[in-house]
Amino acid sequence: MKKSTSVGVPLPGLHEQVLARIGPDLVGGVLVSGQVLRIEELEARYGVSRTVIREVVKVLESLQIVTSRRRVGVRVRPRREWNVFDPRIIRWRLDGPGRAEQLRLLSELRRGIEPVAAQLAARNATPEQCGKLTGAVIGMSVTGKAGDLEAYLAHDVVFHQVLLEASGNEMFAALAPVAAEVLTGRTHHDLMPARPSVAAIRLHGDVAQAVAGGSPEQARRAMNDIVEESMDAMDQLFPAL
Repeated sequence: MKKSTSVGVPLPGLHEQVLARIGPDLVGGVLVSGQVLRIEELEARYGVSRTVIREVVKVLESLQIVTSRRRVGVRVRPRREWNVFDPRIIRWRLDGPGRAEQLRLLSELRRGIEPVAAQLAARNATPEQCGKLTGAVIGMSVTGKAGDLEAYLAHDVVFHQVLLEASGNEMFAALAPVAAEVLTGRTHHDLMPARPSVAAIRLHGDVAQAVAGGSPEQARRAMNDIVEESMDAMDQLFPAL
């Protein structure tokens, strides 16, 4: 049975609300590296009980953003020590002032991973995975023409998730949530055109066809073109980077 606060709000729900406030404060620099905070300070800042703060701190410790020691307090760890692949940290950074930099870093990661994943998928994908890739492309085409960006996003996320899994490399497959956060962030922060590019959808189709046809080099090239198209679009939005 879920514990509740004094006003009857289920603790897990309140826990997520506080995490959604303190996380962006940490990644946005409101709470800075090296800063030590007392539990009482956090209670007062976020207006919740000590029990809630302690549970939130446990999550932040699992993300390697903070360390907590009795009689010392909660210390914000240097950014280089954070679990930067965790989807929550990515989401918070995309929601904050460092959005452009985070998108650049993620795009560079995609450039290094996804073309290779596509190449491997052309060797290792199952018939079921090939079918899912093709189905995702059809879904992207239909929803893209309709200008339904949320539905388009859902199909796009499936495409990249299946592609990473189809590579047969479990390390690549584990990055599927990262790819999903990149795509979701671009959509939810209005970094996508009102109607997705027909050329971009066609490239996704080229990848699906190359994977199904067992053409590794063709799959790699088409996936590389998708990533480069995405990076070019980002460069136009954030020319300073």
